[in-house]
Amino acid sequence: MSKKFENKVVIVTGGTSGIGLATAKAFSMEGASVFITGRRKEALDAAIQEIGGRITGVQADMSKLVDIDRLYDAVQQKHSHIDVVFANAGGGEMLSLGAITEEHYQKTFDTNVKGTLFTVQKALPLLRDGGSIVLTSSTTSTSGTPAFSVYSATKAAVRNFARNWILDLKDRRIRVNAISPGVTETAGLNELFGSGENAENTKNYLASLIPAGRIGQPEEIAKAVLFLASDDASFINGIELFVDGGHVQI
Repeated sequence: MSKKFENKVVIVTGGTSGIGLATAKAFSMEGASVFITGRRKEALDAAIQEIGGRITGVQADMSKLVDIDRLYDAVQQKHSHIDVVFANAGGGEMLSLGAITEEHYQKTFDTNVKGTLFTVQKALPLLRDGGSIVLTSSTTSTSGTPAFSVYSATKAAVRNFARNWILDLKDRRIRVNAISPGVTETAGLNELFGSGENAENTKNYLASLIPAGRIGQPEEIAKAVLFLASDDASFINGIELFVDGGHVQI
């Protein structure tokens, strides 16, 4: 490993599974001190054991401001600053127009939009000038998906945060970029599509639509996040980087 993030302090929200877990592990392997969040203690403990290195877990629901404050309190107990924020925590469920409830709307927007906004805003006093922020958007904000309009709208909002925040933060030279994964092999994806054969059939169908001929792996998304967060991307700011095997380009 190149240890590009040696002695860097990195935040990864939603770091107990899928893309978040793979990215936290990659940052740790590159020498970073990593703080991850997760809502369930058992999942958080398992992730800490799997990641290894200088890893700290904070049990938190990132849609709740008090939990976000607890995350940054934990950081300040060990460090004076933050170098990278990967605002990744999010999720959603499928509901067609006509079946959408206020609860579904509120939960999805609180988790994906409110959570991302205040995760970043509350990090700013600690985030060093010249630091990096990476936001998790989604290809669903670009390409329509049946029964997924609320989730897709939240991810479009997240992508547009990057466009605007680079202007708010330009004097501090803080870069903000969005990563937009396509269909990726995660536990969350299996839950979304149902379990067992139904999920596999859906994934196989989606893979047939992707020019790369397969769905993505969390480790592939993690590599893209680390690139955006690193000095290798020092002149990349405000972009949406698609990591989707070419799906939304056709």
